[in-house]
Amino acid sequence: MEMRRLRYFKTIADEGQITRAAKKLHIAQPPLSQQLKLLEEELNVTLFERNGRSLILTESGETLYRKASYILNEIEDTMAEVQAVDSGAKGVLKIGANKSCFAYLLQQITHIRERFPGVQFKIREGDTYTLTKEIHEREIELAIVRLPANETEFSTVPIPPEPYMFVVSNQWEGFGEKDSVFMRDLDGIPLLLLHRLSGKGQFEIVTDEFKRLGFNPNIVVECPDAAMLLSLTAAGTGGTIVPKSTLEAFSQENLRVFHLKDFKAQAEAALLWGKDRFLSKAAREVIANMEELY
Repeated sequence: MEMRRLRYFKTIADEGQITRAAKKLHIAQPPLSQQLKLLEEELNVTLFERNGRSLILTESGETLYRKASYILNEIEDTMAEVQAVDSGAKGVLKIGANKSCFAYLLQQITHIRERFPGVQFKIREGDTYTLTKEIHEREIELAIVRLPANETEFSTVPIPPEPYMFVVSNQWEGFGEKDSVFMRDLDGIPLLLLHRLSGKGQFEIVTDEFKRLGFNPNIVVECPDAAMLLSLTAAGTGGTIVPKSTLEAFSQENLRVFHLKDFKAQAEAALLWGKDRFLSKAAREVIANMEELY
C-alpha cells in the first residue's frame, strides 16, 4: 500500500468531497478519483458511501482512517525528528495565536529570532476553537490562546491571569478625566465584544459579569477579531472590553482605556501543544522560555 494513496484517502475523508480534496492536494479531480478506486480495489472494500455530493466513511473506511492517521502522523514526526538532528536550530516553527494574545506571540518571535536566526515562522491567527483544531490536525505545533480551551487535551504553560479593560474612542463623552469606571457606567453604551466561533470564551465571561451585576449590556457587535474591534472602537462605533495585554500589540491612537473597578473575572491564556507529539527545537525553546517567564 502506497503512502501517497493513504495520504490521498485521508484528505478525501477530512474534506468530505473529492473536489475539495483535489483542490487541497493541488491535483486534478479525475486522477484523485482513480487513486481512491485503486485503493478500494487493493483492499477489496468500499471506503466511502455517497450522500449527495458528500462522501461518508463506511465502517471499513473508519478503520482505515484511524490507522492511516496514526501512520501518517508517525511518519511526519519521524521525518521532523531526523531533520531536526541534522539541521540543528533551523527549519520552520508553525505557531498560532489569538489576536488578543499577540503581545505574547511577539515576545516569543523576538526571543526565537535572537536565539535561532535561521528559523522561519509560519503564523496562524484564529480564535481558540480554530487553533486547537489546527493543533489536533498538526497544522501548527503551538498556539497561544485565551482560555477555556479543553486544556486536558493538551500540554500547557499557563500565563498569569490579567484584568479586563474598557476601551472607548477618545472622542466619546461622559467619562471626564477619570481612568477607571464601574460596570454600571457602561449601561446603554454600544458594546463590541470578542466572540469565538464555537464554545465558551471571552464573550460569555464578559456577559456573565453583567448578569452578576444585574443588568443587560447593549451589545451591537460580536467578532472573534480583536484588531477589528479596536478599529471599530477608535472609529466611535462603541466601546469594547478586552484583556489588558491585548492593547500592547495594537495602536491605541484615538482610544481611551479604563480600569473596570467591579469586574471580578480575569482573562486567562496559555501556550498549548499536542500531548506526546514530537516538537521542533524552536517549539521546545518557546515552551522553555514561557515556563521561565511564567
